Amino acid sequence: MVKNLKKQDIEKNIQVNVKCKKNIFSWFVPYITNVLIFAIGLTIGVNITQKGNFPFNINLPFLKVDTNQTKYKLINTLAPEKKQYLDFGLFWEVWNILQKDYFFQDKVSEEKMIDGSIQGLASSFGDPYTMYLPKASNQISTQDLQGSFYGIGIEIGYLENNLAVIAPLKNTPADKAGLKAGDLITRLKDERKKIDEDTTGWSLEKAVESIRGPKDSEVILTIYRKDSEVYKEPFEVSIKRDEIVVISVELAMIERNGKNFAHLKLNKFGERTYQEWEEKVKEITRARKVDGIVFDLRNNPGGFFEEAIHVTSDFVDEGVIVSQEGKGGKQDFYSKGTGRLKNYKTVVLVNKGSASASEIVAGALRDRNNTFLIGEKTFGKGTVQEKRDLANGAGLHITVAKWILPAGSWIHETGVPVNVEIKDDVETEDIDEVLEKGIEELLKM
Repeated sequence: MVKNLKKQDIEKNIQVNVKCKKNIFSWFVPYITNVLIFAIGLTIGVNITQKGNFPFNINLPFLKVDTNQTKYKLINTLAPEKKQYLDFGLFWEVWNILQKDYFFQDKVSEEKMIDGSIQGLASSFGDPYTMYLPKASNQISTQDLQGSFYGIGIEIGYLENNLAVIAPLKNTPADKAGLKAGDLITRLKDERKKIDEDTTGWSLEKAVESIRGPKDSEVILTIYRKDSEVYKEPFEVSIKRDEIVVISVELAMIERNGKNFAHLKLNKFGERTYQEWEEKVKEITRARKVDGIVFDLRNNPGGFFEEAIHVTSDFVDEGVIVSQEGKGGKQDFYSKGTGRLKNYKTVVLVNKGSASASEIVAGALRDRNNTFLIGEKTFGKGTVQEKRDLANGAGLHITVAKWILPAGSWIHETGVPVNVEIKDDVETEDIDEVLEKGIEELLKM
């Protein structure tokens, strides 16, 4: 049954309804506002974290973001988007087991565990020249290129996956102890460093760090000299470390049969090379009479690629010196056109200690100038590495390309062959048979 409502009752009901609506609206509007503010904040936060920028075209000075900082944080906390499918559960499982259960807890270092993990990543390709260098080792590498450090004075590398002497540096403890290019280093002992290990599986970085050390400290190397008639079995060599100052370029004038020859020896391609090379080239070009150049690259382990181009340009004044084939395609490197030594009769001396940049120079002179190479076939390193310095002071050496000689040959693991093969006789210390052969060839020209 429907009741008849009085006018007063109707007005009263209307006022109550309006009041209820006002109460609901006054509660609902702040709620919606808070939700919108939270949603906007969440959107901005996600974009800043993942992309380093705002989702909207906002140009407010007080809202600027340090993009580099956010990207750095992203790299250190999140996997790259395309690699998020990778499962690192096993990595952390092993990490936790080692950290918890490894017996020698005093040797557990999270920093070293991280370095070791990255080293393993870099070495996973089986390329001994692609390597991660922790901060201390990276500093050693830098000192080496600068030309001054404490050690025994050898350049090391790999022969048939064995740690080997690429070249002993002249007048260093290693040279005086009788180490030779091609010697395999099978074991290393150092009481001070508490090392007595077989070198099988050692990285180049570990080998360098182990061989270097304070002045006058002793290291004992076990050497295997392949094809030696004197040493049939591995033998130990005890060497005291000393300061090693590597002079890049040496020059001596030699007189034979009334003619004067420049013995121009290039020991490595480092930070000192450019200035020292310029000085020696000027001495040759200003000399009253130079009948030829014996360009000596024996035991030169290489170094900076740019310096190889610079040096070669003084013998080859135009055209391609070397080509690189990398992921981005092929790139030709041309002579800088100096050509200051191009008109001198020249022979090049090399041996199995001549590697990398020195092989580029020797190969380019052979291919472009028909220059005679005398001595032994070179080491055979035909890849190019870039040195990347990392944020924590460490370094990464990474193989980025292979290099090709002007005639099209890739000499990796095969070496550059010589025109005249001859070895220096160790029993005739006062006579350098290879150098004499070089002069003999110049006298025939």
